[in-house]
Amino acid sequence: RIPTIKHSKGVCHVYVDELAALDLAQVILLNSKLQRVSTCNTAETLLVHRARAREFLPNVSKALLERSCEIRVCPETRAILNAAGISGELVKDADENTFYSEYLDRILSVKVVGSIQEAADHIEKYGSRHTEAIITSDAERGRLFQNLVDSACVLVNASTRLCDGFEFGLGAEIGISTDKLHARGPMGLEELTTYKWLGDGSGQLRT
Repeated sequence: RIPTIKHSKGVCHVYVDELAALDLAQVILLNSKLQRVSTCNTAETLLVHRARAREFLPNVSKALLERSCEIRVCPETRAILNAAGISGELVKDADENTFYSEYLDRILSVKVVGSIQEAADHIEKYGSRHTEAIITSDAERGRLFQNLVDSACVLVNASTRLCDGFEFGLGAEIGISTDKLHARGPMGLEELTTYKWLGDGSGQLRT
């Protein structure tokens, strides 16, 4: 019967927009996925706009595979990688359960999408409302993504690994709330406290 703060799983996404700087996108994705794979703010799914998929996916996939990161790919991604001669035991086909998965390991789900809205819809269905990032060179598209995605932390051109109480200046992180009340996102000591009102009067009345 007591309201509680919930820290659910972290199925975090990096979405590479059609107006992304691809070199930056690769750096951010590798950091989001591999800087420390066992944390809840690690990226578990890469979404790539169809307009940039053939250009981006072969290079980033090679970089992931070179770092012993398994990729679980949608059919469209598989076709792109096959055309680029990229295969092997670390490239596996995704299924419906793939995109719900929080791996906490060197494994990444990969899917091609057709728009920011489709990316947001995917995150709404499969995500955990923890942390998402868009990589784009267009500020309006970045803001649109932030408005469409209902997660505790939505970043533009930054690693999901930055969603952290210490990084946000909260001091020691107590946890991360994926709820909306009363705390949301990284929590420090202040987020674990409440307050009460104390009044000192001399006969004041309400009129």
